[in-house]
Amino acid sequence: MATKTSKTKRAAKPIATKAMGLAVPRERQAVVDSGDARFAEVIALIEKARTRGYQAVNTVLVEHYWELGAYISRKLEAAEWGDGVVEDLAAELARRYPGARGYTRRNLFRMRQFFEAYRSHKKVSPLVTQLPWTHHLIILSEAKPVQTREFYILASIKERWSKRELERQIRSGAVLREAKAAKKVSPAVTQFHPTAIDEFKNAYNMEFLGLAAEHSEADLHGALLRNLGRFLTELGRDFCFVGSQYPVQVGNQDFEIDLVFFHRGLQCLVAFELKVDKFKPADLGQLSFYVETLDRDVKKPHERPSIGVLLCASKDDEVVEYALARTTSPTLVAEYQTMLPPKELLRAKLHELYSQLALDKEPACLGASKASFAET
Repeated sequence: MATKTSKTKRAAKPIATKAMGLAVPRERQAVVDSGDARFAEVIALIEKARTRGYQAVNTVLVEHYWELGAYISRKLEAAEWGDGVVEDLAAELARRYPGARGYTRRNLFRMRQFFEAYRSHKKVSPLVTQLPWTHHLIILSEAKPVQTREFYILASIKERWSKRELERQIRSGAVLREAKAAKKVSPAVTQFHPTAIDEFKNAYNMEFLGLAAEHSEADLHGALLRNLGRFLTELGRDFCFVGSQYPVQVGNQDFEIDLVFFHRGLQCLVAFELKVDKFKPADLGQLSFYVETLDRDVKKPHERPSIGVLLCASKDDEVVEYALARTTSPTLVAEYQTMLPPKELLRAKLHELYSQLALDKEPACLGASKASFAET
């Protein structure tokens, strides 16, 4: 946005409270903010125990489904059972356990699919108990290639996505926005923050803003503040909000940075500059100035160098690459999207991405890789 001269700050909305646990139901995530204050610590202990109890139940349930899936898979692969036997098993379990709803024919085959999807993947199989069964059902049904499933499992664990957020991330093609090959950062980013490329996305999907196709920077800024909790979820769980229209002074002039965050993992301030147009190389000058200002006047001694993110409506990756090549400031360029991409486009881009990865790693097996990655 253009240079501002007013020091007036917009009132920041309160940040949504983070979830207490990975698999805790929504109704258990609320922070107790009323009642007799004398008993607050007791209530906290009870809630903590309930959280641990729910997580333990989830772990046992997923392990149980894994074991059942393994047993059914072995029986079917050895031709000892046919599909009809699984149906008979479902009927027998319904008779013996009339109150249990998890042993239908459909669910038993899902357990088999669950086991067969991850049994050969040493990186993923030890992690499956860290997600609720409902998350696994979503990933199995909506993300077909194992590389895509692995991404959503790891991301759900790291970011603590709820069921609804996981569905949104899959619909918006989060796996594409995380692709390292697509990210463009200045050399200073990798110099000062070697792991930063894993913390930022090539594109941020913000369909939840409800913006019109034609919108101003003020519209974008205001919508982000009104939906700050969801924006933080899209950014990643290590981002903490610092301020909007953050005031800085250089010489006798006043400036305002659109949005400032602190990243707990990288231990640095992150300045976001908003642009509603296509990326232009000239935009980097203002952002670099803000990053330098944060480092000189705001950053604390124990913190690492700040990072600048230019968030624009669209960009030409080649232009971005040229513009960042000689930039000495730790900056990167990302797009924001206000609509979910069509499923056909996601499928085509996934096919293109995985085919390129296969080409880079195993040129001789490209044909087979293309076939295995074709589904989304």
